[in-house]
Amino acid sequence: MAIPSAPYKRSRSSGQPQPPLLPGLPDHLASLCLCHVPPRLLFSVCRSWRRLLYSTSVPPFLSLYALLSDADDSSGTALAGFSSYDPFSASWSPLPPPPSDVLRRILLRHPSFLSRHLPVQTVSASGHLVLLSATSHPLRPALPRALAFHPATRRWRPAPPLSAPRRWCAAGSVGGVVYVASGVGAHYSQGVARCAERWDPMATTAGWERVAPLKDGRFSREAAHAVGFKGKLYMVNVWGKAAKEGIVYDVEGDAWEEMPRGLLEGWNGPTASMEEREIYTVDEGTGTMRVYDCERDRWMDVIESEALKGAVHMAAGGGRVCVVCEGGDEIAVVDVAANKMWKVEPPQGNRVVSVHVLPRMSSSSDPDFVF
Repeated sequence: MAIPSAPYKRSRSSGQPQPPLLPGLPDHLASLCLCHVPPRLLFSVCRSWRRLLYSTSVPPFLSLYALLSDADDSSGTALAGFSSYDPFSASWSPLPPPPSDVLRRILLRHPSFLSRHLPVQTVSASGHLVLLSATSHPLRPALPRALAFHPATRRWRPAPPLSAPRRWCAAGSVGGVVYVASGVGAHYSQGVARCAERWDPMATTAGWERVAPLKDGRFSREAAHAVGFKGKLYMVNVWGKAAKEGIVYDVEGDAWEEMPRGLLEGWNGPTASMEEREIYTVDEGTGTMRVYDCERDRWMDVIESEALKGAVHMAAGGGRVCVVCEGGDEIAVVDVAANKMWKVEPPQGNRVVSVHVLPRMSSSSDPDFVF
């Protein structure tokens, strides 16, 4: 995260003298010192430090972003929108809605799939939240192109068009670049099922770039969450204990390769990477969270909890793994270093569909170094 260099400025809204941030130092120098203080301390020590935390003079802390559905809706079409959770104030803030009422076109349920939700695929990359694919009536791709949200500007923008709109694809990111592989368009097509493309959200003028195609269409059966890890993209085509296949995309070599056996066998639920250095998974059957040991090609237990059984989605960042619990009524947050877990409830009347960890969202009320 970039450290801003703009100077600290005094508030002109009050005639009362403001205490210095740090006695004996000019405020612009004090703010440079305090930007290295842990955010939790800035939030709790005093009002002026708290306002500094929410200004642009310190790097934005990490927040939880969630796609929410209406808990009382039975039609399967009521997505409530995206919201961001501030871990220090313990409060949710809605994101500006995506353009063109796109969420109204998305189906979460369909009579043909009574026992499951239809996937809405989102990815985080280069500080952006990217809405990639979903399903609409009559079981067609809901999005003509992906939409990217930038927390610092609070704005959505359309991504360049894919070669073909799709759903039920493999989606993920590695090295800050979004990848989409396989999937189904309006109808099944072998060309779409084997196609793989990538897009860099930071390259504002670049479109999707084709990469090496998959050898077959086996990843068009289910929506797959691809995980970036040490310069490669890992994905499996089925969750749980069912027979599944895994594949790995080597970014540098632009080639697909087989997944290590131990990694594939333990991939029994939602999976996420921590800054692309570690892979975590939750066994949806046992409620066990594990971390992958690539040297020995095996999974190591982190924590086990009844709350993690039936986990549906997860994200990781800042030393914490965030898991959407079964039914979407809670988010379990695990501090992997301290081996502790706590829960976050979604906004009242909502359920969580998916989560991501990104820098906090700015707001129109954010002080711009003004105290």
